[in-house]
This record gives sequence, structure tokens and C-alpha cells, in this order.
Amino acid sequence: MTEHSHLHPSITHILDLSNEQRIAQIKKPRWIGYPRAHQILGRLEDLLIHPKEPRMPGILLVGPSNNGKTRLIRQFVKNHPVDKNLEGENIIMPVFHVQAPPTPSESAFYSYILNSLFYRVPVSSTEAKRTKAINALKKIGVKVLIIDELHNILAGASVKQQQFLNMIKYLSNELEICIVGCGTGDLLRAVSVDPQVQNRFTPELLPVWTMNQTFRQLLASFEQVIPLKEPSLLHSPQMATQIHALSEGTIGETSLLINMAAEHAILSGSEKITSDVLRDCGYISPYDRKRIAAKI
Repeated sequence: MTEHSHLHPSITHILDLSNEQRIAQIKKPRWIGYPRAHQILGRLEDLLIHPKEPRMPGILLVGPSNNGKTRLIRQFVKNHPVDKNLEGENIIMPVFHVQAPPTPSESAFYSYILNSLFYRVPVSSTEAKRTKAINALKKIGVKVLIIDELHNILAGASVKQQQFLNMIKYLSNELEICIVGCGTGDLLRAVSVDPQVQNRFTPELLPVWTMNQTFRQLLASFEQVIPLKEPSLLHSPQMATQIHALSEGTIGETSLLINMAAEHAILSGSEKITSDVLRDCGYISPYDRKRIAAKI
């Protein structure tokens, strides 16, 4: 085994940096590809090249909180950046990502779109905002509109929920674009109130990870990009079982736990993540957070 063979070759030079610089590197956002994520990215790519038709298909990306939905979407957006190298002032933005408002408000949603594109938002009617938002989306050539936190529509009365879903249908029809909705499991319940909307969207699930070989492969991928000088063998049965139990099987918690453990390993001089480091790094599991909150 060659020295530092536990690391990806692109990471080994970071070992020569200071502890502070290595810790800063650990805290940077990163993309860890895994089979299900690549599969969903492929589905999103299919939407991008789908020919225009009156009834465009869509996707509902559904999973528990902190399980990688937003990171996956951001990776898809990153794969299709804004084209700024065009003659004139226009830009092309094939993928447009916007967050749903906290409550189902058509007017607020159009304001979010216009603000994201640095347009002046009309102070008059919803109709004025709608017209301006649709013209703006046409101008930048949107092919896929991604609405994050779409489960927020459940925070409104049933009539407001229906209005918001009608808006989604209208945008898809008017612009002939594919729409992707992202949210927790409640999103399926939110969309089920409108069979027409429900039939347009294919659910793509990101379930909680189970303690299996796929999870261990994920941990091996994490270890390759964490700049520690010694191998931690995160994919070993003992380490994987402990990490899974603490993180409760979400990729966000897994990443947080490994980051905190890696920082502790650097500062303590151990240079590897062990069972003791996982216990002593200061990470508090979701279960313990809820238990502590219940006592306050």
C-alpha cells in the first residue's frame, strides 16, 4: 500500500497545509456522488432534453430533511451554468432554481423569481407579477424550473394550496417547461389534492440510508476526500455501524459527524477517525437533540 493511498490523489497535497487550512478544507461544501444520486441526475438530464409539448413531464424529489435533496439539485444546476458568452445583453439559464415561499402565495412566488433575476418587482397586482415573471423566464430560455421546499404549500388553507398547484400547472403549460418539486414526504400528500398535478409528476425518492454495503461505500467515498494523514477505515463494519447509528441514516448528518470527527482528529494529533474520536468530537445525534430540547 502506497503512502496516503486512502486519499484521492487530488487531496494528498492538502496534507502539507496547516491544521487550520486543512480544517477549512473539510468544512467546504462538497459533492459526494453515489448510485442513487447519479440515477436521479440522469432523470433530470432527461427532462432537460425533453421536446416541448402541451403536457410536459415533471419530477417530485422526495426525502427526509437533511438527506441530500438540495445538494443534489445544486449539483444539477452547477452542471448547467448560466451562459454569459452570448452577443448582446441576454443570458441563457436552462435550469432555474427557486425556493417556494413559506406559505402558498402565488404573488410571493413570482416576486422570488423576479428578485432572483434582479428584476424590479411590480407593486401592483399578482397578474402584473405573473406576466413579468413569465416573460423573464422565457427570455432566459428556462427548460427546467426547480421549486425547492415545495411541501411549504401545506402551510396554507386548502384553497391556497389549490391555487398554488394551479399556478404550477399554468407555468408548465404556458412555458412548455418541465418542473421539479423538492420536499419532504409531506410533498406527496400536498400534491395528491390535485390529481392533474399528481399525474404529471414522477416521484423520485431519497430514503434514509440503511446499514448495508451501499452505505459503507458512501463512507469510503467520504474518507477519500477528508485530508487526514492516517486511514480511518470508515467503511469497516464496526465504524460504519457506529456512524449509521449516530447519524440516523441521513447523508447530511453523516457528513456533519465525519467533518466534526475529522477536525477533532487533526486538533488532537491522532490524524484518523476512531470510535473514540466519534464519541468525543462534540457531535450530538438528532435523537439526543430532541431529548435535550424536550427538557428545556
